[in-house]
Amino acid sequence: MSNDGVNVRRRRFLTGATCVVGAAGVVGAAVPFVASWNPSAKAKAAGAPVKINIAKLEPGQMVTEEWRGRPIFVVRRTAEALASLERVADRLRDPRSEKSEQPPYVDPVHRAIKPEILVLVGICTHLGCAPLYRPEVGVDPGSGEPNPDWLGGFFCPCHGSRFDLAGRVYQGVPAPTNLTVPPYAFEGDNVIVIGVDEGAA
Repeated sequence: MSNDGVNVRRRRFLTGATCVVGAAGVVGAAVPFVASWNPSAKAKAAGAPVKINIAKLEPGQMVTEEWRGRPIFVVRRTAEALASLERVADRLRDPRSEKSEQPPYVDPVHRAIKPEILVLVGICTHLGCAPLYRPEVGVDPGSGEPNPDWLGGFFCPCHGSRFDLAGRVYQGVPAPTNLTVPPYAFEGDNVIVIGVDEGAA
């Protein structure tokens, strides 16, 4: 009788232990399987599309992601920022983006599919430095001193190049062209796919 009791307890223990080890094995196998659905670092570096969720991006804010080893800036522009684009046009080197790199389906002034959402490659077109986002109006992006001519934009601290809030380059700075707009598309209202042309997403 006592041996049967010991065997029953042993069987229950072994059954329970086997179930726990089996469950851990299933989880261990599932995690890399599910992770394999995401593009690998190698695939991203080779140019696999990258999705950016902008649902929580507030007006005036910028988020940075990476695509093909390059920073991608996404800015939700305010109504004031959009209104400033025409006001600075006469001070820009390429105001209608005729000599700058961007997909044909973006507006040449707003440089965007949706005017309020700006998508740029965050690399200065002079020597490849990373510009800083400087949306503060009336504050010089280089010195921090008052400057009524500055209506917000991007400033490259390496050599002083300045870009407006559409990534268009100012005259008289080292950068030769506007910041690049990468190929991108919208997947719904709040997801941007970088690396896929509009209409192909």
